[in-house]
Amino acid sequence: MKGVQICLTIAILALASSLASASDPGPLQDFCVAINDTKNGVFVNGKFCKDPKLANANDFFFEGLNKPGNTSNSVGSKVTAVNVQQILGLNTLGISLARIDFAPKGLNAPHTHPRATEILVVEEGTLYVGFVTSNTDNRLFTKVLNKGDVFVFPIGLIHFQLNVGDGNAVAFAFLGSQNPGVITIANAVFGSNPPISPEVLTKAFQVDKNVINYLQKQF
Repeated sequence: MKGVQICLTIAILALASSLASASDPGPLQDFCVAINDTKNGVFVNGKFCKDPKLANANDFFFEGLNKPGNTSNSVGSKVTAVNVQQILGLNTLGISLARIDFAPKGLNAPHTHPRATEILVVEEGTLYVGFVTSNTDNRLFTKVLNKGDVFVFPIGLIHFQLNVGDGNAVAFAFLGSQNPGVITIANAVFGSNPPISPEVLTKAFQVDKNVINYLQKQF
């Protein structure tokens, strides 16, 4: 009889396990510190929702993505993001996009989106693109893309795009999050506030301290 009860208990637990398939949503911010006192709290992982009866077409609308971005900067590229900050109707929908303009030889510097996979479509020009897998392989995948070509950058992996054509280039990126986030590697490492200790960076990059000091001054 005891054996039957044990078997029945196991069966019930297995059934409960198969039914309990819910999980927490993916994070939409870099971190969320728990707080017990809600009067000092801030709603995160999305935004408060408007009453659906008060929604209108402008909540789902953005104009101007046909206009070239200003690429007159040190890297020669401009990203025009269209995420939940620009289209409030994207809240909870898990998608966003961006237009990326490149001057000749312009670079969208190595960066990562901590919360989204990216799919890139070339609208104009020729781009050399790639991403690097995680440790310990650090395998590099690259491809030269022309107009109409598509490339995927998996979530969280470092990737880049370089204009290798003679003229300007334009691409559109579609991302699997309403707020994908972006970490530009050089800016984060050498331009953090306050700066990372040169002692840390000299050991990490195995270079002289003067090299680190020079790089930090660039950001």
